[in-house]
Amino acid sequence: MQQGVWDMPLESMPLASGYLKACVQTDERVRDHVDVSIRNFRGGVTLMRMANELFADGAPDVLAFSVLGWNIREFGALAETFKQLNPRGLVVFGGTHVANQAERTFRMFDDVDVIVNGEGDLVLPDVLDAYLRGVDRTALGDIAGITYKDAGGTVVTTPARPRIQDLDVIPSPFLTGAIPLLDDNDRFRYDVALMETNRGCPYKCSFCYWGGAVGQRVQSFSRARLRAELELFARLKVHTIVLCDANFGMLRADEEFVDDVIDLRERYGYPRAVEASWAKNKSKVFFNIVRKMKKHGMRSSFTLALQTLDDTALHLMNRKNMKVNDWEDLAAWLNREGLDAYAELIWGAPGETVESFLEGYDRLSRHVSRIAVYPLHLLPNTDYAEKKAEYGIVSVRGNVDDFEYILSHNTMSFADNRRMKRFLFWARVMAENAVLRGTWVAIRDLSDLTQSQVLTNLDAFVHQVDDPAALPLRAWVAEAENSNTACGDAIKYLFGDPVARELLERWWTESVRPLLPPERGDLFDEVFRYDLLTQPYYHHPDAAGRPERLDTETIRGERYLRRSGVTMRYDVAALLVALRTGQVTPTDLTAREHTVDLFYRQGAENFIGSTNHEEVVHFIGLTRDEVEAAAAVRAAKRDAEDADEDAQQVQGGRQGLSLTLSEHGGYS
Repeated sequence: MQQGVWDMPLESMPLASGYLKACVQTDERVRDHVDVSIRNFRGGVTLMRMANELFADGAPDVLAFSVLGWNIREFGALAETFKQLNPRGLVVFGGTHVANQAERTFRMFDDVDVIVNGEGDLVLPDVLDAYLRGVDRTALGDIAGITYKDAGGTVVTTPARPRIQDLDVIPSPFLTGAIPLLDDNDRFRYDVALMETNRGCPYKCSFCYWGGAVGQRVQSFSRARLRAELELFARLKVHTIVLCDANFGMLRADEEFVDDVIDLRERYGYPRAVEASWAKNKSKVFFNIVRKMKKHGMRSSFTLALQTLDDTALHLMNRKNMKVNDWEDLAAWLNREGLDAYAELIWGAPGETVESFLEGYDRLSRHVSRIAVYPLHLLPNTDYAEKKAEYGIVSVRGNVDDFEYILSHNTMSFADNRRMKRFLFWARVMAENAVLRGTWVAIRDLSDLTQSQVLTNLDAFVHQVDDPAALPLRAWVAEAENSNTACGDAIKYLFGDPVARELLERWWTESVRPLLPPERGDLFDEVFRYDLLTQPYYHHPDAAGRPERLDTETIRGERYLRRSGVTMRYDVAALLVALRTGQVTPTDLTAREHTVDLFYRQGAENFIGSTNHEEVVHFIGLTRDEVEAAAAVRAAKRDAEDADEDAQQVQGGRQGLSLTLSEHGGYS
């Protein structure tokens, strides 16, 4: 059983459960004696609905949960219901939130029988084998890597199981059919395809417990296996591959993976984007990958995973000596290459203050405007959790999840935290999720305003303006101030409701425009207008009126919605490219009427509001030139490959003719 964190129209792929099912179905000891199914639920699904779907046709013998902080309470409740229906049934908990946390987990949920403390792929078949052989649940000491309760109720932890060295011993959940890939209409059923190319992370950041494999050597799946999985996704026309690796772009194998993605994309037209948690330290391999993806029109958002720019906080994070902190040259290079990049920061790290954080945010925004800012959670098994008293951390558990939310520590007061929660709300909505995009670039390069000043200005405007359209935003800000509620409702509102767009226009005119250089006022207005025009095509279901009707057009096999004949006073698209690459000319800054058609990829409603900012940017409106340029790159690559294939066939034909003549005693 899995449950995602987001309540989205499309499912999130149950990759962890898929690995487990594939391992069980191919294990000679148990495969002929078990029937395994995956139950995968979206975030927001009620316990009543989950219980009905799980148990309406009878309770299973074994119920295994993939546990994370957002679903542990629901899964504990379902375990209790399960034991009412099947007292002899077995409940297995696995996942980073419960690994090595058996004492607390058993206190919270007495109905849990087994906790897996590491990789579960090979552990679950062992547990099922013991169950089938009639081994009592209180006598599982022969199974490595688990915790259970013996007959006297004592918690017993068995020796740790060595990490899997040859990952190919784990059967592919895609190639074996363990994960259902198509819906009832034979379409790919998930928002994106999730893949692992490797496991392990060489770093030991204080806030992280990535897959339970921090400070570990990286192990990779074979290229042949990964290519076969990619080809399956390509045939199913999967647009985006999201990699679950901790540091993609660090290994030579990562470049080979991208080579295969590009090759399959040229052959099948898919996949068209790869998103990843990119390597913290950018090596030659990373730069090679970036150049190749640009050359072949592959899209991605390249990450600067900085987390903080403050030296004291970096030291306490165990990141002080990481090369990732020499980031400015890399950001400038990505801008010159015209590549999309975003950065990550964490608010609330020990050693950080409000002043140091905002100083770092603005320094970073001079290079990268799309900054993903997250509040620090205290996660199990991390250095921060172990040193909670040393850092003076005061936290509270979530009321609907099991995360520890930090309220204060030695360098952050309660008031500091509440103030910054408001800032984080606007930073995530307006910058990370790209409600504005080009506006940030123009402001940073052509004015003295900082990104944090503009966001703070928006917060003040929303709370002071006499406009009913501001009321929902005020409510969401108040909620964010006292919780870690996602900002998805505000994103949907600002992207999809005309009254919210009118509010943004009023804020811009009344509150921001007077702060900008007056001699460039018209230019700033057009950049802001262009941002609103190129927002993803989306109509909020509660908005008044009907969605805007747009024509459709197919460009080199890709179908788009088209907004025709948009007249601009500046060539904004060209100006933004010039600003990002540092090649602005007087012509770029000169007003001249410019008419463009704008093109939008369909399906944004499946992602807007999920706070999945990596996906949202793939739905931003493009000019015809931008669409044609990307298509031309793909077409040129296909033409070159076709020509090469034709040449090989001709050469092969000649060789075949020569061989035939020789066999008959003719010319060699």
